[in-house]
Amino acid sequence: MTKTAYVGVYETWADWEIGHLLVELRTGRFTGEQWEIVTVGETAEPVTTMGGLRVVPDVVVGDVEPTDGDLLVLAGSALWDEGQGEAFAKLARRFLEAGIPVAAICGATAGLAREGLLDERKHTSAVKEYLLATGYQGGDNYVDERAVVDGDLITAGPDSPVQFARAALDRLGLADEKKLDAYEGVFHRADPSSYPALVG
Repeated sequence: MTKTAYVGVYETWADWEIGHLLVELRTGRFTGEQWEIVTVGETAEPVTTMGGLRVVPDVVVGDVEPTDGDLLVLAGSALWDEGQGEAFAKLARRFLEAGIPVAAICGATAGLAREGLLDERKHTSAVKEYLLATGYQGGDNYVDERAVVDGDLITAGPDSPVQFARAALDRLGLADEKKLDAYEGVFHRADPSSYPALVG
């Protein structure tokens, strides 16, 4: 049965931050397993990404049942920095409470911080001060790494889309450590022959 990744879509979401992850999930070119990608909007109205892509949500937040999916992905956006995004943060809470992984990068971590989802979980973001500005209580659990996995939560900063993808693929059990090293290496000028899917 095909697994499903729900992807939050909202105005100015940073499409490049989750691009690596979505490509590997959807195509299965690296993992050998293709996933269905379902976009989730707060309403059914189209939104425009930061890169200018117009996206029409497949479903709306209120119709999403976490146990029907296998992952929730949330990218950064100006929306998070404006204190918005509560509907998606609450959706993340529902996923985590159901034991379904949530992957959040950049500004989305601020939304999770405001929702209290980082207070008791190890996490990362752009910088610690960015999250402290939300008033959250999770400062002691902040880890200064490119990407961090704590149970069902995957977080990363805005400069780490590749590490974000690697961490999520690892948490989902889609590749072993050797393959993940090869995957990350490709994007850091490693020998491309270590990633056959990109050279053949």
